[in-house]
Amino acid sequence: MASNAPLFSAVSSSARQLLLLLRCIAFTKKALVRISADGLRFSTEEGSTMESFIFLEKALFTSYTYNPPPPPSSQDDPPAPPTFEINLTSLLETLNIFSLSDPNSAKRPGGYDDFAAHRLNRHAGINAFSNRTLGVTGVCTFSYDGPGTPLSIHMSEAGVTTTCDLTTYEADNAEEIPFHRDDLALKTIMRASSLLDAITELSSMTPASIAIHASPTSSSSSRGNPNANLSLSATGALGSATVDFTTSTSSDTPVLETFHCAGRIRSNYRFAALKAAQRAMAAATKVSVRVDGEGVLSLQFLVEVEGVGSMGGGGGGGALPVAFVDFRVVPLVEGEGEGEGEGSGTERE
Repeated sequence: MASNAPLFSAVSSSARQLLLLLRCIAFTKKALVRISADGLRFSTEEGSTMESFIFLEKALFTSYTYNPPPPPSSQDDPPAPPTFEINLTSLLETLNIFSLSDPNSAKRPGGYDDFAAHRLNRHAGINAFSNRTLGVTGVCTFSYDGPGTPLSIHMSEAGVTTTCDLTTYEADNAEEIPFHRDDLALKTIMRASSLLDAITELSSMTPASIAIHASPTSSSSSRGNPNANLSLSATGALGSATVDFTTSTSSDTPVLETFHCAGRIRSNYRFAALKAAQRAMAAATKVSVRVDGEGVLSLQFLVEVEGVGSMGGGGGGGALPVAFVDFRVVPLVEGEGEGEGEGSGTERE
């Protein structure tokens, strides 16, 4: 490796697409970045109750180069992948520099108008990641020389170039929220748009918490449709509402594509935590909803990414490359769910 070669460099053919992906986890100002030979991992967290992360695999980039420093000697283990914090707000503003004419770019992340516009585009047959809705792409080059150096971003489009150096900070040794994949109380795969519609509907109640009810038989909801296998309910200052889903349907495209629930469960979560995932719901086609034995909620969104990368990661048959956006939410404990008439916490039968 040449002495002046950066530790990491990558080129994206569409900065706007990366912007839309990173906005899915932009509920805090800072993000943790981890660079590896396989791609970039961005993560955000709010205290120890909610976290999100997205992995941008190298196939999503036109080119991707990772030159880790060699170990001091052949007897030493390879150095750990570089990890640092950056200001996520500044990164998004940088990636957005060539799309200031986009009316949605001036709105705060998570605004209702963004999702309303997305649903209109969906019904019009326009993919959220289609260039028809974006109007701009832009070529973006990332580079990072090593600890203590900035993350440099060089963008160019139509003869206009911009270079930004984002300060990097030493990363905290925060632990991820544990999620037990081998002890699942609930697992279902559903259309992300259906989950978005449910959260939007429940938002009108201005609730503090949301309850997830699930049952292997069609009697999961203690209030509402007795035929539901999965129910989301919320109570707020303006009243209460319940959204039900069932596996019993004659539709060729059921909302719940798969459903597994060993016994009746009910878990409560901060409503703001699920609302923070609305951008991911709007961008994704499917979502995997899982609850482990401790009540930790995992939402994994599958996002089809159009117009990004050319390194062969899209698979055969013309399939679009995909990215996964993950959220993990800790359940409320007894007494935390203000406004929830049935109490809080996690129940499992």
